[in-house]
Formats: sequence, C-alpha cells, structure tokens
Amino acid sequence: MYRDNTKVIKIGNRVIGGGNPILIQSMTNTKTEDVKGTVAQIKRLEEAGCEIIRCTVPNMEAAAALSKIKKEISIPLVADIHFDYKMAIAAMENGADKIRINPGNIGGRDKVAEVVRAARERNIPIRVGVNSGSLERELVEKYNGVTAEGIVESAHDKVGMIEDLGYDNLVISIKSSDVMMCVRAHEILADKTKYPLHVGITESGTVTSGNIKSAVGLGIILNQGIGDTIRVSLTGDPVEEIKSARLILRTLGLRRGGIEVVSCPTCGRTNIDLIGLANQVENMVQGYPLDIKVAVMGCAVNGPGEAKEADIGIAGGIGEGLLIKKGEIVRKVPERELLSALKEELDNLERGGYYGKEIF
Repeated sequence: MYRDNTKVIKIGNRVIGGGNPILIQSMTNTKTEDVKGTVAQIKRLEEAGCEIIRCTVPNMEAAAALSKIKKEISIPLVADIHFDYKMAIAAMENGADKIRINPGNIGGRDKVAEVVRAARERNIPIRVGVNSGSLERELVEKYNGVTAEGIVESAHDKVGMIEDLGYDNLVISIKSSDVMMCVRAHEILADKTKYPLHVGITESGTVTSGNIKSAVGLGIILNQGIGDTIRVSLTGDPVEEIKSARLILRTLGLRRGGIEVVSCPTCGRTNIDLIGLANQVENMVQGYPLDIKVAVMGCAVNGPGEAKEADIGIAGGIGEGLLIKKGEIVRKVPERELLSALKEELDNLERGGYYGKEIF
C-alpha cells in the first residue's frame, strides 16, 4: 500500500500517511538528560528544516527530561526505546508524541502489552522498528541468512502482536545498511501493510558515503511511491541529515521550496576559486525562502549558456565575473564582489515577495 493510501497517523501537531507530505526526521546525538544541550541542537535542526525529532531514552533521567525539552521546541518529539519497557511508559508519561520500540527486545508479550496500554490511554502512536542487524535467529535460519523477506516477516510478526492487543496507531520502520536489501524489503512491505512507513538506510556511514548510499536507496524507494517520513542517517552533525533529506525530496519532485544551487565541476578554463565560491553560495542561500535555482559557474563558456535554466547565476572570469538572470548577462562585477552581488539580488527578491514566480 503506497503513500497516498496509507493510514493517517497523528504525531504531535503533525500528520503522516494518506498522501500527506513526506516529513523529515532526525535524531539528537546529545545526552537527552542534558536538556540545555539537547534543546539547542533541536532548535538548530528546526531551523534547518527538521519536522520530527527523536531522542534516545536509556534511563529514567532521560525520560524525565522529555517534559522539559518538549516545552522548548515546536516539532513532535519521539522517544527511542531499547530493552526496557519501563522507559517507554515513562517517556509517554513525560509527553513523548510517539515512541519507537522493537517489541522483540523490550521483554515478553506482557511487557509489550503494558506499553500498548499506556499508548492507548494517551492515543500515542508506536513506531515498530526492525533492523537487519537484530533479525531473530529463527528467521536467519529460515531464509538462510539476513534477507529482505526475513526483515519483512519480523516486522509483520511484531505489528501482529500489537494488533492482537487491540492497537493499530502504528508506524513501521524496517532498515538495513545493505542498500539494495533495504530497497527490496520496502517493496515487499509496501504491498502488505496499511501503515505509514518511516524509511532510511541505517548505519549508512559518514557524510560522504552515507549521503551516497542514502540518496541511492531513498531515491529508489521514494520514487516508487513508498515512504511517509524519512531520515538520512549520517555519522556527523545531524543538521547535515536535514540538508540531505531536503535535497533528496526536492530532486525527486516531492518537495518544493528552498534554493537549488547548481555549479560546474571546474576545468582548466577556470580562473577563480570556484570550489570555495560554490560552497560559500550553498551556505549563504540556506536561509532564503525562495523557490529558485542559482548557478555558480567558472567561466564565460559555462556562464550564460549552461546557466540559462537558472533564475540567477554568477560566472567567474579573470579578475571579474558576470551576474546572470535567465541566461542574460545583467552586469559585470569585480571578482571579489561576486558573492555580495548575488546576495544583493537574493535580498531584493525576498523583499519583493518573490517565491518562485517569473523574475522579469
């Protein structure tokens, strides 16, 4: 069942499923009990575009901190639970908008029933999470190894357990660090469930390798109409996860808004520090609510010609550069003023209320 037809689930002040926009998630890497540090990180993530945040709850101090954290943020707060069902209950008592559990590692059926009871009393959704690394031994043996089929069966078993307890306010998450296994698992699961799916490539790696693996895996999954929320899991600053997720969604045509920066790969014709300039532009445009394309080109060849599909562009020369709109040269600018000239144009567009209309 693909995203237009999945069950609608309310998470705090947001909803997912049923064709609602795909929401971007991340997870804090602070100690949750460090309320000040955790709130500061969440606020940075909110500014970057994070729409749901998850915090680990390994102890009662962390569970108690959730109530303080929630008062300071504006996006839904999800509690990540492992091994101790009491943490799940305490997290909900302290205001968690959703909990993430693996019913297989928080105790027996009676412990799961206690969690479900607490969730039902508060109408709090449960995200049932299964990772390939925690696949049950019997399923590994049944499928002769860790497989997509085994991951899906594990998730179905755990969802079935909660349904048997009379609760269906559920989200499913199945993840693997094996990109194509993860893709296949989502393809199988999407045909078998009514619940919204949170998708991601787990343990994908550093900002470089993790972005590539996530872009490939999430791109294939999302482009098939599968997935209601996403996380790009990176070993690094979680703000990078949000930037990557937004770009993946925009590239697939699943999200509008925000400036898209295109730049040429440089060659022997380049006479400016294009690499440095392109990075400066990419950082500078993050705060603009403009739905436009900005080109950063290294020479006159790639300037007006290859930048003609961009709304605004800059191109370098020898000691000077060009400011371009829709492939037309507007004016020449000293090289050292290229960045400030572009910023001036973006400021003018923002002040003029331009958000994606024709600029002429």
